[in-house]
Amino acid sequence: MELPERLKQIAAWVPRGAVAADIGTDHALLPMHLVREGVCPRVIATEGSPGPWRRAAARLAAFPLRERVDLRLADGLAALAPGEADVLVLAGMGGATVRTILAKAPAVMAAGPLLLLQPMNGAWGLRQWLYGYGWHLVRERLVAAKGRLFLVMAAVPGPEEVADPLDLAIGPHLIEGRDPLLPAYLAGMAGRLERLAAALTAAKIPAVEKAAAVERLRNKIDEVSRCLSRPRN
Repeated sequence: MELPERLKQIAAWVPRGAVAADIGTDHALLPMHLVREGVCPRVIATEGSPGPWRRAAARLAAFPLRERVDLRLADGLAALAPGEADVLVLAGMGGATVRTILAKAPAVMAAGPLLLLQPMNGAWGLRQWLYGYGWHLVRERLVAAKGRLFLVMAAVPGPEEVADPLDLAIGPHLIEGRDPLLPAYLAGMAGRLERLAAALTAAKIPAVEKAAAVERLRNKIDEVSRCLSRPRN
C-alpha cells in the first residue's frame, strides 16, 4: 500500500536519526516507510486492540526490515517509557481522542518529545489543549487528498502566547505561512458556521453566548480571508 499524502507530510517532519512511536499504527505503513527510507533506526508501533494489532503484525511479517519495527499491543501511550521515543505520531483520529491519549501519559509527555499530530476533527480544541498545557505549535500544513483536506501539525514543549486567541480556531501557522490551501479550509469552516448559526437561530431557546462566539469566529474568518487576498508586503 502506498503511503497516504497526510502520512507523507508527517514522515517529512520526522528528524533523521530519531526514534519515532506511531500510536494507533493501523497497517504500520508509516513505521515501514520511516525504516525503509533510513529516517529512523527503529520505530515503535502500537495498536490498542487485538484485531488491528494482528493486521499490522501480518503486514510486518513480510517486511524485510521487520526487526526494526517494534509492534506493541497497548492502549495509547501505555506501552512507552518516558524518553523512549523522540517523536510521537498520533494520526487519523479525532482531536478529542488525541487530547485524551496525551493527557493520560504525563510522564511520557514530560520527556518533551516532538508531537506530530493529524487530527481528523477537533483541531481547535486540540490547539487550545496544547497551549493550555505548556506546549506550542511550530508547524502546521494542510494536505489535499481524496477530495478533502487534512491538517498536520507539529508541537514542542514550552510556553508561547498567541496574539489573538481566535487564531487557534484556524491555525496560527496556517495564517502566518499563508498555507496555499487555507482559502479552501476557511470556506469549509465558514460553511459549517453558517449551518450552526442557522440552527441556533431556529432553536426554541436561543443560545446567546454560543451565537456570539459563532459570530466572532465568522468575523475572524472574514478578516483572514481579506488578508489572504492582499499581496504580501
